[in-house]
Amino acid sequence: MLITRRRLLATSAAVAVLPKSAIGQTTQTLADPTQTTQTLTAKEGVQQITPEGYPETSIWGYDGSAPGPVIRVKQGARVAREFVNSLSQGSSVHWHGIRIVNDMDGVVGLTQDAVAPGQAKLYDFVVPDAGTYWYHPHNRAWEQMARGLYGALIVDEATPPDVDRDDIFLIDDWRLTQTAAIDESFGRAMDWSHGGRIGNWVTINGKPPADHAVKLNQRLRLRLVNVANSRIFELGVEGLEGVVVALDGQPLDEPVAIDQMVIAPAQRMDLIVDVTAPVGGQGALFMRGGAQNVQLARFVVEGTARPARMSTPPALPANPVPTLGALASARRVDMLLEGGAMGQMRAAIVDGEQRDSRSLASIGQYWALNGVAGMPETPLLVAERGETIMIRIINDTAFAHAMHLHGFHFRAIGPDGAQGPLRDTALVEREETVEIAFVADNPGDWLFHCHMLEHTAAGMLTWIKVT
Repeated sequence: MLITRRRLLATSAAVAVLPKSAIGQTTQTLADPTQTTQTLTAKEGVQQITPEGYPETSIWGYDGSAPGPVIRVKQGARVAREFVNSLSQGSSVHWHGIRIVNDMDGVVGLTQDAVAPGQAKLYDFVVPDAGTYWYHPHNRAWEQMARGLYGALIVDEATPPDVDRDDIFLIDDWRLTQTAAIDESFGRAMDWSHGGRIGNWVTINGKPPADHAVKLNQRLRLRLVNVANSRIFELGVEGLEGVVVALDGQPLDEPVAIDQMVIAPAQRMDLIVDVTAPVGGQGALFMRGGAQNVQLARFVVEGTARPARMSTPPALPANPVPTLGALASARRVDMLLEGGAMGQMRAAIVDGEQRDSRSLASIGQYWALNGVAGMPETPLLVAERGETIMIRIINDTAFAHAMHLHGFHFRAIGPDGAQGPLRDTALVEREETVEIAFVADNPGDWLFHCHMLEHTAAGMLTWIKVT
């Protein structure tokens, strides 16, 4: 039987015998897109996302697979994709975390119309920053992504770090029935008003947890991407030692030792690790799961790569993200997160009309930003190009939110003025306040929303305008 919804996975002992694969076989690199325009098609597919012995699962995927093909280019290269929609719903492609021109951002209702079934749209842009990024739809994302519609976009540094392997782990949770079919319970009030759609089966790169052959003292770059609708993953490693070198695609000023790793929906984390488990032993990437940790990938040590560990890796080269201006003179705005189950929101504005909480629930709107549920007519702020902006995010709800700003990377600002690492998605815990700052150097209309996708659909989104 598949696991119940009350448990994410069976205990790690129950997955002790995992299918075996080489890490590098989990990715597919397309040809250099700077030469020709290639096609990226959203369509139905069938895939074995559960262990052998269970039925295959009908999914939606780019080019019919979940995840879709890895798009991999050098920093500064051009990406050109003719997106073809072969689904039954309108769709789009959002290039998550890439600081690109506004009309390529893929947000239906803000930067473009939906690409109708049977229609196509050309996405054509240059990638300014190296790092780990991804792509996904921005129309009915709460359903389309839960069906498997996403893929990795990797932008390589001009001189990549010295590693033996460079591997991508897209981590997803799926809500499945006992016959391994996708649970069709989309739009449930419980999900939209609580923590979002939480699945009962976890995959890496659209496959069940698997063994990966490695060697002692082999150096790996692991690119971890949380593509789940709403689950916050708490991860750890065993038999691997190393550092975190990047968050949300942006290099850390100094690598930091791996500790407990918390990755909210849409966030990414790049690790450079050495295999330290002995020959014949094993390491693991695991998820903290209550009483027992749950293995997501097991690294089986078969031989020795070199007699000793390599030296500590240096920081990755910085990307050309603009430096913050003087914070004392920066323009400041508040963004109040309200609503949800156990919340205090009594009313909010929808389409210019004030509605009470019962009326909001009747139209599936459970959350609000600054008293407005759904996309407001006016932006949260209008910024002049090059202006430094500070936004104080105040979470007055009983749930955490992964707040994603399109078009920019920001730094969290501590009470003492200390600047955190560059990110594009901030995890704001319940009843927490987080202040972020960024330079508004990218003109256009940019979405700002919770990446718990059900929260976005249920009212938690706004936008900023840069002139």
